Amino acid sequence: MSRFEGKVAIVTGAGRGIGAATARLIASEGGRVAVCDVDQTLAQQTAAELAGNNGHPFVYDLSKPANCDELVADVLGQLGRVDVLVNSAGVCPRVAIEDMTEAVFDSIMNINLKSIFFLSRAAGNAMATNGWGRIVNLSSVGGRTGGVYRATVYAASKAGVISMTKAFARHFAAHGILVNSVAPGSVDTRMMHEGVTEEARQAQIEASPLNRLSAPEEQAEVVAFLASEANTYVTGATVDANGGALMPD
Repeated sequence: MSRFEGKVAIVTGAGRGIGAATARLIASEGGRVAVCDVDQTLAQQTAAELAGNNGHPFVYDLSKPANCDELVADVLGQLGRVDVLVNSAGVCPRVAIEDMTEAVFDSIMNINLKSIFFLSRAAGNAMATNGWGRIVNLSSVGGRTGGVYRATVYAASKAGVISMTKAFARHFAAHGILVNSVAPGSVDTRMMHEGVTEEARQAQIEASPLNRLSAPEEQAEVVAFLASEANTYVTGATVDANGGALMPD
């Protein structure tokens, strides 16, 4: 398939995990990918791995709104256009409620939620000039449930992503831009292993009828559909790709 031939996609958090898997998939289907990560080494590694020399590394700390505007301007300058934005960058420090500090709270919200607002605005405005675009935000099953295992603030930020997705879907609809989110369940990434006990991880696995972790590539397939021309009528939605762990009405 070549669903992304001629398209330019910005993928954040693309140094590893779902972001990297999404970048690989889009590039394999002809898209040029702005591989954005705060870690220069990871951004360069992912970009170098992409099919067809379609990877272009961009190193930005997106918790700062000015950097979101600068990233979009940088991509326009180097690649000429922006068609797709995948907001995958996120952090989930495992901190108990009683141990949470204001600094950690703010850091989580800035990376997981603030960056999505300012980057979606900047990228959406760039897409609007072409009358077509797709924005896909990574939420989490925690945004539906309130989070598990020391992830209260993370879950709150991901609930915010779901709400923000709806607002941006309404805002950009007239410009041919569809905005959706994906709420993964337990995915086999660093976030699922660092700071998580084996007992807690196993409990999350057993909460899913499929009784296993998702591969990042499985989540990337969901993202890719929402980001492609195959999606013509889905906007403001959140796809619950959680293996059946939660089945909302």
